[in-house]
Amino acid sequence: MIGFVRSVRSWWAPEEVRREGATPDYRFSLANERTFLAWLRTALALIGGGFAVDQFLPDLRWGWRVGLALALLAAGVLCSLRAVNHWARCERAMRRGEDLPVSRFPALLSLVVAVVAVVMVVVVLTGWEG
Repeated sequence: MIGFVRSVRSWWAPEEVRREGATPDYRFSLANERTFLAWLRTALALIGGGFAVDQFLPDLRWGWRVGLALALLAAGVLCSLRAVNHWARCERAMRRGEDLPVSRFPALLSLVVAVVAVVMVVVVLTGWEG
């Protein structure tokens, strides 16, 4: 729990990361930042998809529409939070000369997106109000 609190505090005070270890090659820090931005683009796409399902599929049964929209919106929120956490953890590891942290989040996110896609296929085939 203490590690998580410390990680969240580093989101708002990235200068604290600089107090640890040595400054890595700036190219690695910039690559870490590009990865962070890619995660944010993914989060924005998921959030946009959630709003699109809700707004542009009015003929879809309410439960299906809201369920799919909320699943996409929740995945977008988790993705954006994970992006900043991953950035801070990687930056800290690079400064300490440690291996970069591993994560199961990409596999989890892929699984969630795949499940939502399969549900959307089923909904498109059977879930329309008649």
